[in-house]
This record gives sequence, C-alpha cells and structure tokens, in this order.
Amino acid sequence: MEKNYDYKKIEEKIYPFWENTGFFNPDNLPKENKEPYTIMLPPPNVTGELHMGHALNATVQDILIRQKRMQGYKTLWLPGTDHAGIATQNVVEKKLKKEGKTRFDLGRDKFIEEVWDWKEKSGNAILKQLKKIGVSCDWSRTRFTMDEDYTEAVKKSFLHYYKKGLIYKDKRVINWCPRCSTSLSDLELEYEEEKGNLWFIKYKVKGEENYVTVATTRPETMLGDTAIAVNPEDERYKKLTGKKVILPLVEKEIPVVSDHLIDKEFGTGVLKVTPAHDPKDYEIGIKNNLEKIQIIDESAKITKEAPEKYQGLTVLEARKEVLADLGELVSKKEDLAHQVPTCYRCHSKIEVILSDQWFLKMKELAKKAKIPVEKGEIKFHPSSFKKTYIDWLDNVRDWCISRQIWWGHKVPIENESDVLDTWFSSALWPFATLGWPEKTNDLKEFYPTDVLCTGRDIINFWVVRMIFSGLTFLDKKPFKHVYINPTILAADGRRMSKSLGTGVNPMDLIEKYGSDATRFGLSSQAMGNQDLKFTEDSLIRGKKFCNKIWNASRFVLQQIENTDFENTSIDDLPKNDLTESDKKIISQMKETVKSINENLKKFQFGHASEKIYDFFWHDFCDQYIEASKKQDDKKTKIILLSVLTDSLKLLHPFTPFITEEIYQKLPLGKKESLIIENWPKC
Repeated sequence: MEKNYDYKKIEEKIYPFWENTGFFNPDNLPKENKEPYTIMLPPPNVTGELHMGHALNATVQDILIRQKRMQGYKTLWLPGTDHAGIATQNVVEKKLKKEGKTRFDLGRDKFIEEVWDWKEKSGNAILKQLKKIGVSCDWSRTRFTMDEDYTEAVKKSFLHYYKKGLIYKDKRVINWCPRCSTSLSDLELEYEEEKGNLWFIKYKVKGEENYVTVATTRPETMLGDTAIAVNPEDERYKKLTGKKVILPLVEKEIPVVSDHLIDKEFGTGVLKVTPAHDPKDYEIGIKNNLEKIQIIDESAKITKEAPEKYQGLTVLEARKEVLADLGELVSKKEDLAHQVPTCYRCHSKIEVILSDQWFLKMKELAKKAKIPVEKGEIKFHPSSFKKTYIDWLDNVRDWCISRQIWWGHKVPIENESDVLDTWFSSALWPFATLGWPEKTNDLKEFYPTDVLCTGRDIINFWVVRMIFSGLTFLDKKPFKHVYINPTILAADGRRMSKSLGTGVNPMDLIEKYGSDATRFGLSSQAMGNQDLKFTEDSLIRGKKFCNKIWNASRFVLQQIENTDFENTSIDDLPKNDLTESDKKIISQMKETVKSINENLKKFQFGHASEKIYDFFWHDFCDQYIEASKKQDDKKTKIILLSVLTDSLKLLHPFTPFITEEIYQKLPLGKKESLIIENWPKC
C-alpha cells in the first residue's frame, strides 16, 4: 500500500472497476443470492443537480443495498429521473428567451423536440453526480418517466380511473400560476411571509342605516363578492343572517349567510365571500347556491365581469383603485404579516380562479391508502410520520391532475391539450419501472419493493400516491418500510438555499474531503432527528477516520507480510492459545456485527456509523493492534487479518471506495470484489 491515502486517485479508479464487475445488476450476482431486496431511487428531476438532501438520501440507500448484497440478497436498486413538467419547461423556456424566442414561436411539436434535445444533452447530470458519491445502482435498468413504455403505463392508469368514474372534469376553483400559465395542486404551493394589510370595509345593510364591517387582505376581490358570511354561533351577528347588504362599488344586493367555517376571531368575524377566488369561499358558495363571478383571469388581470372602470387592470392596480373609490367606507387599516401562496417552481404569487380541470376523486383511494399503514403492513421510520400520513388522508380533497403546459404526459382522451401532473406519473414509479402493465419477470421478482427512502416534504405528494396506486393496480403495497431521512439545514438552522446563500454543494465537499468522508460524515449525523444542522466538522472527522483506516490497514499488511494464511481461519485457532486480548477483540467484533445489524434494521444509520467507528478506532487500533506489537506469532497475524477483513466488510456500506481498495490488497487468495463478499456473522 502507498504510504498516504489519496482519495481522488482511489475513487477515480474504483467506480469503473465496480461497473466492470457487473455486480450492480442483480442478474450478475452469485447464484446463491436468491431472495430479492429492492429499493427504487426516488427519481430526481431531470433538471436537477445534486444537493445535500440528495447526497444523504442516496448514501442511506446505498448503505442498505450494499449490506443486503453482502448478506446474500438479490439486490436491485433501480435509478432514474422524473420529467418534472413545469421545472423542465421553465428551463427550456429560459434557454429560448436568451435566443429571443418563446415556445409559442416554435409551436408545440417543435418545442417538445427542443425539450428532448435539452434532456439528452444536459438532463442526466444528476445521475452522473450520484456516481461520484459511490451509489451502486443498476444503471442498466435506468428509467425515465417519459420513456415510451412508461408513458403507456400512465395512459393505462388514467383510463382505468376514468372508466371507474374516479376521474372527472369540472369547473372549480384551483390554484393558478400566472407566470407558468398552469394549474397547481395544493401540495405544489410554497408559502412566503408578506408584510401586508388588513382593510376594514363597511357594507350597508339593506333597508337600514346600519353598516356591517368585513376585514380582508384582498379588497380587489370584493368586485366578485356574492355574499358575506358569519359564524352561526357568533352572538354579535345572530340578527344579521338572512338579511341582505349592498356590495360597495358594484351596488348590488348580496345575502348574509352563516357557516361554521368562519373564524369568529379573525378581523370582525364577518367574511366577504368570493366563490370564484377562494377555496373556503367556494365551499360556502356551493352550500348556499351562490353565484360564482370570476373577476380575475389567467394573466392575473381584472375581467369583463367587473365594473368597466377596473377591467384590464392588474390585481395590484385594481386594489389601489378600489381602495381609492371606497373612500370613507374603509374604516381602518392594520398592518398584517401573512403567508402568501407562491408557485413552487417560479415563486410567482398564486391566484385562485375558476377553471375547467381534470380531477381524481380521492375519498375511496384515501381509505385504501390508510389500511396498510394502520395495520402496520407499511411502517414509517421514524414512526411519528405515520400521523402526518394519516392526518392528510383524513382531510384530503380531490386531486387536480391536469396542467396547462406542453411538456408531459398528455391527457389521453378527447384530444385534450392538457398534460397530467408530474406526480400522477411518478405515483407509478415502484412498478411502472419494472414493466407494468406487462407481466414482466422483473415485476414478478422485484415487486413489492422493500424500502422507500425519502424526505418528509413529499409524504403527501408522493408516498400516499404510490401506496394507493400499488394497491389499485397490483393489489399489493409498493413497499414495506418508509424511511424519512432528516432534512439538512444550514448550521444556523435556516433552510439550505442558493438564493439565501445557505446552500452547500455536495460535489464541492466530495472534491475537498472525498466521497467516503462525505458519506460517513452525513450518515453519522442521521441520528433519528427530523432536522440536521450541517457543518463540515463531521466530514473532517470522516476524513480523519479514513486516514486511520488506511494507516491501520497498512500496518497490518506490513505485519503479516510473507505469512501463509491458506486453510487457516480465526475459528480454527485453539481456544487455549488465545490471550485475553485475543478473546476480547473476537468478542467485540461479534458484538459490533450484531449491533450494526440491529441498527440498520431500525434505520439507525448514525448509531451504526458510530458503532463501527468506535470499534475500529478504539477497540481494534488503540487496543488490539497496540497489544499485537508485543506478539510475533502466526495466531496474532491470523487475528489481525481476520478482524481487519471483517472490519472492511462492516465499513464497506459506509465508506465503499477505501474499503474496496484495501480489500484488493489483502492476502485472501481468490477474490473478486468486496461488494459481493460475505457479510460477517455474529
């Protein structure tokens, strides 16, 4: 072995070596690897670049796969990317903008060609980056959600729901992004705090000299009011229900209705009801058969349904004019910080508008999705996320599945120009990737999968939908365990973000510390907490540990040089020849194997990392290797080689590059690769 540990040199050499062995592909594993073990890589967006969440998520999956492969399972870790409809279209539109063009200049077909061209040239960058961190995916099975056969699976699933009456088209209020010109589901919104105002506006009670005051953050929407509402339990307004008020500026009569949805504590306890522009107002409108007047259009401008003066104004222009025209009817204004919904892709403010869209009925699917989780057939780790899952299902609304963009899976009926929500297709990921709806050998062998590793932010986006999809189309749950990895935050607790200047590029960390140190540093921090405040300290520690592994291995190899180990193992050593130090390290090794097995079974990656760290550094290096310097017999050399070999096996899932490099230098006779070595027994 070379004197110094050079991670760059090793990592550049080892990954191609692994790929050439073919052992990432389960079909090439030793014949005794029979029982399948499957993980599907959560498909990153085809536009994506590796971020810290990806790095941690990929590392924990690779730890599981490498251990199971060494334990004799027929492991499949299937990779791929998601077409990411809105995100990808935005990327290509920005590219066109630099050329002075828009998608409309190209037309739909030519634009789609442009997207495919971009995808082929730049769209798989993140998969190449994942290789840098050492993931042992079966790249021969790489999938893309716009593959031809995957597209057929999407079409099949849509038509199944449609024929069952679960998919329908209706004009309802939806979230609309004026910038992306498409509908969005509730889950695709992000909320940003905005310092705004709460305006108190007086509506005259018909036939009386009295006024009733409503409080609103959006006075411009009053142009589409068709009622005001109070809580039936609010004593202040008992006599008001059933009367009518005069809508200012529009000068028409609208009713006063009552509904328990009204928050008595907000503002005055009186809500202006604009059914075409607010989900809660829409519900109140349905219950009370109220008219739905759309006064904001898809470009966030005032429509012809409003008084002529305001038509064509932007929302903010209309707000200014409305407030000026109301004059003394605005009784007061208060400062208010509130959460404003924005598009998760372009961060434009969302408008709620009436729109013809396709919806998937969720009531029966939600019931179906709850059963395996409530029965414990699908387990969440940490278990607290089970409540997150169930709570969302208990309050689920029908899913708006259509999008008004060009890139994606087209709605497969009526020559519809809309495409399907990206999450509709990714809901099929655990089985469409294996060839469904065809009855393929892969589908038969590797479905259901074993573990899903993902982040808490997409439990409702993705996990829920994969579960009811698997149960609907294959009558089998898609996985047995859902591991929710910690969310990586900046050291000060803020979210990691390029725009905030808090983002960290894992590729820079790999360049600085090496893949093994990065992996070990990340996995050692996954202690079961929901958030992980990242610092480079753990990676510095990981790099020091790699140096320790290298130097200790180099010492052992020097000590055992020119020793014949053929037909000799630690189990063959006479017990009465063992020193107390020998017995102790053998016992500690078995206890370490047992502990790591138990921790990985519970998805306690941090505890498993710390156990092998403590054993190798303290028990093996500080104690046994030091004690061995006083011995110079074959028995000691056998134990040194045996413990080092088993240590490398235990370390391999966490630090695969350095352990493979050292393993190749061990005097073990016939050997191929550490990735298919037998996992140590306890």
